[in-house]
Amino acid sequence: MVAVMATAALVVVASGAASPAPIGKRGCETRCGDVSVPYPFGFGQDRCSAAPGFKLNCVHGNTTDMSSGGAGTRLLLGYHADFEVKEISVKKRTIRGLSRPVFINATINNTGHSTVRSMGFGDNRWQYFLPPTSTELVVTGCNVQVTLLFTSPSSTYGYTTGCCSHCNSSGVLTADDVRNNYMVGYCTTPVFWYLASYDVELKRVDGSSAINDNLPVYAFIAEEGWFGPHRAADLMNLGAERSVYGSKANKDDHLLAPLVLGWACPNDGTCNASVSANTNCSTPFEGAQYVCGCNPGYKGNPYLTDGCQDIDECKKAKDHGCFGLIIGLLVSLVPSLMLLVIGGLLIIRKLEHHRAEKLKRKFFNQNHGQLLQQLVSQWSDIGERMIITMKEIEKATNNFDQSRKLGGGGHGTVYKGILSDLHVVAIKKSNIMVQREIDEFINEVAILSQINHRNIVKLHGCCLETEVPLLAYEFISNGTLGDHLHNDSPKSISWGDRLRIGCEVGRAIAYLHSAVSVPVIHRDIKSSNILLDDAFTAKLSDFGASRYIPIDQSGRTATAVQGTIGYLDPMYYYAGRLSEKSDVYSFGILLLELFTRKIPIMYRTSEGDGLVAQFVELLEEGKLVDILDSQIVEEGGSEVEEVAALAASCIKLRGEERPTMRQVEMALEGIQANKQLVLNDLTGEQNEENDSISTSLSLEEVS
Repeated sequence: MVAVMATAALVVVASGAASPAPIGKRGCETRCGDVSVPYPFGFGQDRCSAAPGFKLNCVHGNTTDMSSGGAGTRLLLGYHADFEVKEISVKKRTIRGLSRPVFINATINNTGHSTVRSMGFGDNRWQYFLPPTSTELVVTGCNVQVTLLFTSPSSTYGYTTGCCSHCNSSGVLTADDVRNNYMVGYCTTPVFWYLASYDVELKRVDGSSAINDNLPVYAFIAEEGWFGPHRAADLMNLGAERSVYGSKANKDDHLLAPLVLGWACPNDGTCNASVSANTNCSTPFEGAQYVCGCNPGYKGNPYLTDGCQDIDECKKAKDHGCFGLIIGLLVSLVPSLMLLVIGGLLIIRKLEHHRAEKLKRKFFNQNHGQLLQQLVSQWSDIGERMIITMKEIEKATNNFDQSRKLGGGGHGTVYKGILSDLHVVAIKKSNIMVQREIDEFINEVAILSQINHRNIVKLHGCCLETEVPLLAYEFISNGTLGDHLHNDSPKSISWGDRLRIGCEVGRAIAYLHSAVSVPVIHRDIKSSNILLDDAFTAKLSDFGASRYIPIDQSGRTATAVQGTIGYLDPMYYYAGRLSEKSDVYSFGILLLELFTRKIPIMYRTSEGDGLVAQFVELLEEGKLVDILDSQIVEEGGSEVEEVAALAASCIKLRGEERPTMRQVEMALEGIQANKQLVLNDLTGEQNEENDSISTSLSLEEVS
């Protein structure tokens, strides 16, 4: 019987075999050297690609462009040699390849002098973009600042990310200095935005030495994790490192960094001109046009008319005329096959259950489940409410139904759900499966599970049974502070509510710095991380980047720079030294945002000054009204100037000159209390006046 079944299986496999699904248009080449080229990409004839931006250049033979030695067949993005394609994925919507540096051995000798260079990929620059969290910006050299810029709709620069390289004070940099010290002689920083075209700015900062100024300066964008201290030392010709770029003499010509680009179709209908009914297309994130995929039950290239093919093997077998043979064999073997099928199903179900439990244990350990177990052993009440199963999460969100979606971006999606205890929660589900994101989730669990404050968002629990942990917070219904400040409405939150919100956020940060058992630095205070409930009560959220404070004798701790450009403490940004005063600076920027309604990362004057420089200048000149929100000018009183003075003290360049958050909290509460006393006095006077009028009217009626 086993032999008969094996024969039947071979018949099914043989008869069900079909020609492979096409990846390109009929009559078009789909391979350049070792690289497969699926439609909408193509090379050669124009009809082989969907649009000019998807047309690639297959270069054969001996050439000096891009590769060391120049021999072999290479696939280039467009008709230039800035990006050599190594792999194209339709499913992941990515192109993996090698990219030239933005700057090669740049010359920037003068402190403060800046050089800007525009970058983009392909003929259609908005068709390709840098995927966030898998890409990083790199610079080598001494005391060099690199900044990634984009052009806003108002044609002014917006700052997305940047970092600054530093060297030792002796003026002589060695290979050991670079290899043994964190971020010395170079620096890297993640790219967090979906950028398609951008500018890279280089400039020398204060503190450079004549010797170190002569070191080669390179700036490029690479796949995250590829660049490190050994490559930095080799690139700057320090020591006898084994060259990772080829010979020293020609590495400037052939320095290539691995890079992954995302891609999407332009909004002109060219990509979907041949799309069949077995595909679905959507817009995955803001700024992209659209991408397509095969429907469930189909696989192949969704951009071709016959690209998505049915994967139903039974249907294939029927189409090839073998269905009758299979039926005959099955009828003769029905009793035995039924027993085998039932037994097989039971075995498969048991194996699947065992595999699922094993996978859950793997994810639990991978997601630092032991950390949660330690919390459970210390706080039994936390243990009962913190652990949420995946089954309950799926039930709470109706299997992550789109109607439950509250919002999201490049990092993750938030869903509304109702737990079995009837708590309404916001469930945060990350889209990115990298260890850094997982570590941030676990960091947030560790911090929020020990915090109980009315102005800090409450964490109800977490699920560690998935590849990326899921967090369930209390549901806050009224959006973020940024949503209310930065919209097209001429009026926003009243001055009284803005002052109160500032007090509540200051109170929450002061609590983190001084009232919890182990102090915490938030590291990412900004308006989009302040949630508001129906009563406009502020709730501080997003503790993924937060740090406990195991401080050294100087009161500061060294760490990689993390946060949001525009809110970052300059001393932390340039020196990488984190302290409580870094949160004070970010809070000061938040105060500026509250009474100006300006976005810190976007605001630029015609002279190029940012929000901080403009605010300080107008405050010193007594012209603060020029930058204030018109609503604050109408509603605010003398306390506006008091809050402005407090904000100015928070954003001082030197951290030691800033107040502590406890001092800021007390100052704001004093300002708010004085405002309330004035309102009470006005209310009392109005009541006395009304009583006097009522008495006069009564006397007139009696007379």
